[in-house]
Amino acid sequence: MMRHFSAIGENHARRRASAAGRLGALALMLLVGGCSWFQTPKPPPLPGDRISVLLHQRTLSANPELASKQILLPAPAPNADWPQAGGTADHAMHHMQLPENVTRAWSVDIGAGSKSEKRLTSSPIIAAGRVYAMDSDSVVSAYQASDGRRLWKTDLTPKEEDEGHIAGGLAYDAGKIFAGTGFGQIIALDAATGDELWRQKLSGPARAAPTARGGRVFAVTVDNKLFAVNATNGDGLWSHTGATEATSLLGSGSPAVGEGVVVVPYTNGELLALRVDTGRVLWQENLTAVKRTDVVSNLAHIRGRPTIDRGRVIAMSHAGLLAAIDLRNGRRLWQREIAGLESPWVAGDYIFVLTNDAEIACVDRDDGRIYWVRALPRYEDPAKLENPIIWTGPVLASDRLIVAGSHGFAMAISPYSGRIIGQVKMPSGVSVPPVVADGTVYFLANDAELVAYR
Repeated sequence: MMRHFSAIGENHARRRASAAGRLGALALMLLVGGCSWFQTPKPPPLPGDRISVLLHQRTLSANPELASKQILLPAPAPNADWPQAGGTADHAMHHMQLPENVTRAWSVDIGAGSKSEKRLTSSPIIAAGRVYAMDSDSVVSAYQASDGRRLWKTDLTPKEEDEGHIAGGLAYDAGKIFAGTGFGQIIALDAATGDELWRQKLSGPARAAPTARGGRVFAVTVDNKLFAVNATNGDGLWSHTGATEATSLLGSGSPAVGEGVVVVPYTNGELLALRVDTGRVLWQENLTAVKRTDVVSNLAHIRGRPTIDRGRVIAMSHAGLLAAIDLRNGRRLWQREIAGLESPWVAGDYIFVLTNDAEIACVDRDDGRIYWVRALPRYEDPAKLENPIIWTGPVLASDRLIVAGSHGFAMAISPYSGRIIGQVKMPSGVSVPPVVADGTVYFLANDAELVAYR
């Protein structure tokens, strides 16, 4: 398996031509459109019947009137850090920048990986030249981003505890690491040394990575409570209690914070907006669609992170609704019956989503119409329809949508057409989204191997 992948000529051509009208550059780029980002050598054809690894029929359909419209993305922009889940507190990273040629730079074992009773549930974060990760035993470690050298390691497990390892995740702000844990605590660490600064008790285990902004840390627990604490000393500021849900999925979306508002997703399908300073509820919405026939799809859980982007909230529930909501008044601008566990990715006038039916789609940010849909491999054994593949992502970097799967492969997809560009083998299955910072893309595999490509 080759460990080299290069940029996409077709995609660069579309964006650059639309931005500057450089028709000559467009023609040149299209000539090299066959290059792929995740490159793999093509083996000779094998004898026997061919069985498609993709869905035989899509569950979503593109809008025909959009077929002739060109997708125009904003130019990729550099981002030095990825300090918390979703990249920033509002989770709107748009179009990030990667070099045209990227190779595997280093990998490191961060500790305990996913097991039957414990799971890796959070992606690494990157800040000030360091990579921070939490393993499934609630051990936080820091690594030099340049070469993967470990700088420190801190076990967050209280002395009186031997269970409760639901790793909520990490956030960085103002020189501190904030960790949400399965022990019902938020813990602050010195980002340079790993020394513990304070602990604040919560009502239950942290369901997701906390969100930090403006001297406050926001954490959501498994019993659908949102806590706001002082980032300096851990003192409680306010809390909000949502309706409880008897059954939910592992993990959840971190709260989104922006424009003086915190938007929190709950496991019962509720999405609430509250003032960051007082916790006063501004509005409340429910993203539960028409009931389905099976028990699992009826789970209303909003597990993906909501995104605050230019006065709108974009959110998707497992129960079947993708919606755009006015941040200030809670008015629903549009909705589509699209179900998913992952976070919608907003870039310019478009939203990219992974669905529960192993499809990736490009949705119009203004009205929810669908530009294109691409079915992804759904089973490791497509002939017997066994071993379903669970996909995570997407993230958008230099004209590539990057996703990763539980079968141990990461894939690059064109954001302009949905064309599958290529794939690369991971150390094991991947259950948490990749992250991008300072020209590097990071994957955390289920066996706890952290891999950096730059």
